[in-house]
Amino acid sequence: MSSLGFGDRLADAIEAKGPLCIGIDPHVQLLEQWGLPLNANGVRAFAEAVLEGCGDHAAALKPQVAFFEQYGSAGMAVLEDVIAEAKRRNIIIVADAKRGDIGSTMKAYSDAWLGESPLATDSVTLSPYLGFESLRPAFDAAHSKGRGTFVLALTSNPEGKSVQHIGGAQSVAANIVDAACEENARQEWSAMGSCGLVVGATVADALEKLKIDLSSFNGPILAPGYGAQGATAADLYRVFAGIENQVLVNSSRGVLSHGPNLQKLAEACDMSREDLLNR
Repeated sequence: MSSLGFGDRLADAIEAKGPLCIGIDPHVQLLEQWGLPLNANGVRAFAEAVLEGCGDHAAALKPQVAFFEQYGSAGMAVLEDVIAEAKRRNIIIVADAKRGDIGSTMKAYSDAWLGESPLATDSVTLSPYLGFESLRPAFDAAHSKGRGTFVLALTSNPEGKSVQHIGGAQSVAANIVDAACEENARQEWSAMGSCGLVVGATVADALEKLKIDLSSFNGPILAPGYGAQGATAADLYRVFAGIENQVLVNSSRGVLSHGPNLQKLAEACDMSREDLLNR
């Protein structure tokens, strides 16, 4: 790992390559569309193509762990190899695992994704709904290893409202944002801290309703929802006004539908990146 913290490394990658993050999401429909078998071999071919076609055209890649996990140990072995190859090529990985637990179990998750295991990588998504401080083992591991976290804060799925919106102006989501700010304030960094948030690109109305102001947030934001899920570049930068340079914009189907041809994947990345940069 670099001596720079994750937030600063990600800021450098966004400055060099733009804000695009490409999902490595080998779900059944895409495997079928690409003509690949529905097994670990198909997942491997898919992941290798995304690494090769998109790795040099995006600030980060985000494997969705579930799509590897569903094939058991063989699928997880593919994920380990993806992480190792990305590290060799200096490609930032966000492991989309959404882990969250308490005590020794959370410590074990932290060791797996942020420690020294074959799965450990640059950053991991976390679920805070057993309490933000229950994630302390992950924050401490990330800090000690120069890695990062993205904590679910305000997601665009309809079901999220039943938890995240509770409390109105003192909502669960607002408290998560404040806690992440405080976590970053404890660390030393230059461009931004390493405790990030997951905030959907389509949640402008919710931010207004809940009176959440992200303009002073001091860490990275992973923003799903761009492209195939409906959010435009204009939507993104209206939601994240003032912190545009801290936003890692995820696109999956909008780019991956152009595979398995590597050149078409690269071109789709470049088109999305230019769309985001020329907002």
